[in-house]
Amino acid sequence: MKEQIKIQKTPFILLGFFIALWMIGLAVGEPTRVLEQAKSICLACIGIG
Repeated sequence: MKEQIKIQKTPFILLGFFIALWMIGLAVGEPTRVLEQAKSICLACIGIG
């Protein structure tokens, strides 16, 4: 007899959820905001900004 492989659904559900959150973040421009804040923090640290 062949054994059936049981596929768990939870990892696929979580992966879909996190991909959806990632897409929402891209849609609202979150990466640009994060990079702008990082740039201003770095400039403040070295005393330019």
